[in-house]
Amino acid sequence: MMNKIQNDYKINFLEEELSNGLNIIYHQDKRNPIIYTSVLYHVGSKNEDPGKTGFAHFFEHLMFEGSENINKGDYYKYVASNGGQNNAYTNQDETYYYEIMPSNCLPIALWLESERMFYAKIDNDSIRIQREVVKEEKKMRVDNQPYTKVLSEIIPSLLFKKHPYKYPVIGCDRDLDAATKKDYEKFYNTYYSPNNAILVITGDFELNEAKELVNKYFSFNSKKKYNKTINFPVEDPINEEIVSTFFDKNSKIPGIFLSYRTSNISNDDFYKLKIMDYIISSGGESSRIIKNIVNVKQLAAYAGTFLDVMEDYGVFTIYGIINHGVSLKKLLEEIDKEVELLKDKGITQYELDKQMNLFEKGFIYSNYFMSGIASNLSHYNLYYKNTNLINTVMDNYKKVTTSDIKEVANKYLNKNNRVCLYNIPKHLKS
Repeated sequence: MMNKIQNDYKINFLEEELSNGLNIIYHQDKRNPIIYTSVLYHVGSKNEDPGKTGFAHFFEHLMFEGSENINKGDYYKYVASNGGQNNAYTNQDETYYYEIMPSNCLPIALWLESERMFYAKIDNDSIRIQREVVKEEKKMRVDNQPYTKVLSEIIPSLLFKKHPYKYPVIGCDRDLDAATKKDYEKFYNTYYSPNNAILVITGDFELNEAKELVNKYFSFNSKKKYNKTINFPVEDPINEEIVSTFFDKNSKIPGIFLSYRTSNISNDDFYKLKIMDYIISSGGESSRIIKNIVNVKQLAAYAGTFLDVMEDYGVFTIYGIINHGVSLKKLLEEIDKEVELLKDKGITQYELDKQMNLFEKGFIYSNYFMSGIASNLSHYNLYYKNTNLINTVMDNYKKVTTSDIKEVANKYLNKNNRVCLYNIPKHLKS
């Protein structure tokens, strides 16, 4: 049944490239009178210079301040007054902006993104305001949250010694304080260029009208042209387990985090790792860590995994928060037993089929929403140079075999390829 659903729900799209290098992807869906527009800039925290961390995330905020033709704070007003929503995010490799609006508001949505791309206003007052906003966000989401500092700062700094993935995406306060208007202008003129961006338009629109609007708002021969090829440092093998302890002032219960360095997003191992992630934890109650560590042995109050696959490397993390009366040593031993069992015995075909079906269901479900479609279109275009993967990528996942899972487990889930970090509540520090 899943195969039939996937085949019947093909995502039709049209790709174009303007003379200034901007990539545009159109996808029409007239079932609801709304449009979803997004612009992905190929710039993330890995593009920042040493001593200038947090620039990509800072711009995610600064780009809502205003432009030559939009007053300060009016980005949100234009969207909200027309019944829409907008937001953005930043990660290690990209910065992504989007709007969801009624279909008759396509001209407004495209105008707003055009102003951001070509005419953003970078002034000292806006920099001062957003600098404080980012600091408060860091306090709220990182500094005052349990376990978060471990994942966003400590583990990356231990896994990566050369590559800029070692820096936190949100940046450091001292770097934000030291940055000048000239620094930010340089970053904007370098990375917020048409040929470093992908514009996606999805939803209820007329194609000819959309093309005319794109030409009107984006077809400028911009002075900004991204032409810098960066050769990012290659990491040496880890060779031996990195063991560390972090005393967390925000957590009340000890936890353990096992983070392994893995392949990048375009490597064929990614498909195998994704399914392995489902088998170990992300597949729900029947996945191995949840079933055996949490439910059967009751060693952890909460446990799981997540796979963070980036453009140059990936990180696979297994974590557990101990139950009352359980030691971190015991929890670590039992998690390692599960890992070694996977590496030694592999998985059954039934287990693979079950988790594959669950994964496929989630993938198909994501393509029932314009936000999911737009995100998939832009990411397949950027990282794989093959936008049509949105229609064929499940074929790559379905090629994964039980022996493939065993192979990637043995390739990556080794103690000499990981950080083992103990997260201890600070009040327990002796």
